[in-house]
Amino acid sequence: MTYDFAPLFRTAIGFDRLARLVDTVPQEAASYPPYNIEKTGEESYRVTLAVAGFSAEDIELTVKDNALIVAGRVAEEAAKGEFLHRGIAARAFTRKFVLADHMVVEGADIANGLLHVAVKRVVPESAKPRRITVNTVSKPARTIDAPSAELPQAA
Repeated sequence: MTYDFAPLFRTAIGFDRLARLVDTVPQEAASYPPYNIEKTGEESYRVTLAVAGFSAEDIELTVKDNALIVAGRVAEEAAKGEFLHRGIAARAFTRKFVLADHMVVEGADIANGLLHVAVKRVVPESAKPRRITVNTVSKPARTIDAPSAELPQAA
């Protein structure tokens, strides 16, 4: 029997091992707004959310308890006309992404209806693996003093 772990990777950023994901509970399957998570470098990622109709003032980014929370709220505008069809969703949303240890949100920008959030793994020096040298301790050579006896000469 095979298991599909793809749902676990949809909301987690920076986890390289499946064992670390087991401790997190995936959020309910929400589909709005659609998003991408891409690895842009060895230790960097980019989360892109489709936020058509939202401006930078309408979006709030928060990092709390190893989670990136993206919330969007659009101020209600006075109706300028009657909609015959409203296909562009401009409803409020909250999207939560679980961050692995040492993940830092570097910044965000919005352009052409897409919100890009840069996330990078920044491991502090104290948490990085370090090599410890192993020293050898040698004992000084021991000399044995023998009585001075003459050794037989070889003929």
